[in-house]
Amino acid sequence: MASQVPTIGAWYQDASNDQLFEVVAIDEQAGAAEIQYLDGDVGELDFDTWQQMLLLSAKPPEDWRASYELSNEDSLMADDVYVPENWDDPLSVLDSDTIYGLDDF
Repeated sequence: MASQVPTIGAWYQDASNDQLFEVVAIDEQAGAAEIQYLDGDVGELDFDTWQQMLLLSAKPPEDWRASYELSNEDSLMADDVYVPENWDDPLSVLDSDTIYGLDDF
């Protein structure tokens, strides 16, 4: 029986079917915990079912990013900010040769 309360971001192992999962959200009004298994499948466990399960606290697996389909390349420049050239210039989107059908000459 699970005596612990589900915690967002915590990993657990279901001892009955030997599956690892992470708690990704808790819905207090519905009385349920949203979980994501290591293979990416998402599920929901109501608090009554949670209390009936035999759950063990688990460490995150080495490749926990697999369920989110992340690779090493995804984390290289994740915090870089993209600022286009002339982002504040409203005329940069206009074609310089013709404006309203008139030539530059």
